[in-house]
Amino acid sequence: MRSVWRGAISFGLVTIGVRLYTATEEHDVRFHQVHREDGGRVRYKRVCQVCGEEVAYADISKGYELDDGRVVVMEAEDFDKLPVNTDRAIEVLEFVPVEEVDPIYLQKSYYLEPDKAATRPYVLLRTALERSGQLAVVKIAIRQRETLALLRARDDLLVMHTMLWPDEVRKPEFEFLDADVEVRPQELKMASSLVESMAGSFDPGDFSDDYTVALEKVIEAKAEGAELPERPEVEEAGEVIDLMTALERSVEQAKSARGGRSAARKPAAKKSASGSSGSGARKAPAKKKAKPA
Repeated sequence: MRSVWRGAISFGLVTIGVRLYTATEEHDVRFHQVHREDGGRVRYKRVCQVCGEEVAYADISKGYELDDGRVVVMEAEDFDKLPVNTDRAIEVLEFVPVEEVDPIYLQKSYYLEPDKAATRPYVLLRTALERSGQLAVVKIAIRQRETLALLRARDDLLVMHTMLWPDEVRKPEFEFLDADVEVRPQELKMASSLVESMAGSFDPGDFSDDYTVALEKVIEAKAEGAELPERPEVEEAGEVIDLMTALERSVEQAKSARGGRSAARKPAAKKSASGSSGSGARKAPAKKKAKPA
């Protein structure tokens, strides 16, 4: 991995040199815009709206349009003069309990790697967070913009999550929030039973991106000139049922499905010495993904 930022954590009078690495990456199937006739890539030119000339990338600056229509052009040196601290520092502001942080504020995630000389204080801070069960609220300037962030211990690392500012989270304004909706006790009891019947331990590996898998199959089929897979038929919803009946049937289905999964997870019975053994079985090689045009 390649670091995207280098600086230091300011923890009281302790300084911990670190490097930041992007912790996540998306695996979406990426498409290009192409000409339907011949598959050629469609390119866009940067054209000035005023003079109509094509503008080289080196001649492009950032501009902010005022309410009266005037445009303020900002150069790199203008950002350097901002009256805020943009030093390469992660300043620890306070420590807070995990349950007090609403996940809606979380933005991007980064791994923090300590410099060789800072390994000991790095491990010290990580261990202190693990034992306290708290998060460190910090400030950091990335790409000349100051942002709020959280530090937490994950496995043997410190992980940083950048956060949105409070005014960047929209306030929900929906009519139903002002309505007085009553929930019947028997419905709540049945809903709680449904939650319990579907409860489990979260393991991201238990879930798959079915859309991407299906999309890759279609792309591969088109690339090979093969017949495209058909969309499975959707079962009809059937008769309209009331909420209580829907809950009862849902509980029954959940218990049935859970029993099936439990049986599937049980280890297969060992065969006798005279029988064939499955130890030599191998998984079929994964199909190669078709490259986007």
